[in-house]
Amino acid sequence: MTKVSICIPCHNAAAYVAAALDSVLAQTWPSIEIIVVNDGSTDDSAAILDRYLPKGVRVIHERMGSAAKARNRAAAEATGDFIKFFDADDLLSPAHIELQMKRLAGRCDAIAVSEWGRFYDDDPSTFRPNPQSVWRDMEGTEWLVEALHDARPMMQPGMFLIPRAILEASGGWDEELSLIDDFEFFSRTLSHAKESLFTPGAVLYYRSGISGSLSGRKSRKAVESAYHSLLRGTGHLLSRRSDKAARLSCANVLQDFIYTYYPEHADLRATLQDRIAELGGSNLSPDGPPRFQQLRKLVGWRLARRVQLVRDRQRVAP
Repeated sequence: MTKVSICIPCHNAAAYVAAALDSVLAQTWPSIEIIVVNDGSTDDSAAILDRYLPKGVRVIHERMGSAAKARNRAAAEATGDFIKFFDADDLLSPAHIELQMKRLAGRCDAIAVSEWGRFYDDDPSTFRPNPQSVWRDMEGTEWLVEALHDARPMMQPGMFLIPRAILEASGGWDEELSLIDDFEFFSRTLSHAKESLFTPGAVLYYRSGISGSLSGRKSRKAVESAYHSLLRGTGHLLSRRSDKAARLSCANVLQDFIYTYYPEHADLRATLQDRIAELGGSNLSPDGPPRFQQLRKLVGWRLARRVQLVRDRQRVAP
């Protein structure tokens, strides 16, 4: 029976990691190894993880300093022919891995991609699926072009089951990155895959609304990580194909960074504006609540964004 390795980084996930591990241990695929890297947690994560040792979970207690480094550490210990990177706060449906393995049917040139949806407040009953246009079989680069077009691609690690051959060809996680490191990694990985094979019934339950989550960090270091991830990730796609559709999708992703961080980080935004021009321009409209959308039609998106930021700060002020 072909073995699947589940690689899990864990940092201060005591409130969630037991449920995540239980969902992996409940998988119907019989040949699974679980490797968790406890990356310097200061909460009860270590004690919780050690309680799973008798169940066959391998736990590595080692200060790594980032999720990317922890994932690479776990992958270095993995012995499976297929690898799934999985976050310590998400859940898998019971037949998730079995369905993806059957979908791949032994292929080592394709990646299996699952369904996904969000749940909130530690309550899986709040789960709602989030169907997308890429929920179908596609060429690897075509998946990227379509997913990137509206600048909000979902690349949560637990969605993907990766043959070891593709991982070895594309390389591990970029350890220079923190914020949205998954964008760079899966842009690179999917660029090396002949196909992405959609797997109906395999579901990733994505936990949302966690206070202080990595995706919510806005420090300069975090923003620089997002900047580099976007440039490197779009570069991976464009190295494989540089037709008009690919250039537009990449330009839209870069434009979304400008919309998101305006009016801050002017130096990063200027570089991306030049890159977008080189790609032929973007047709992406800025995202925002109804009031923002109404105001931008009257005064333009820049002034509307400044007004939105003032309102947001007033809302959270003590």
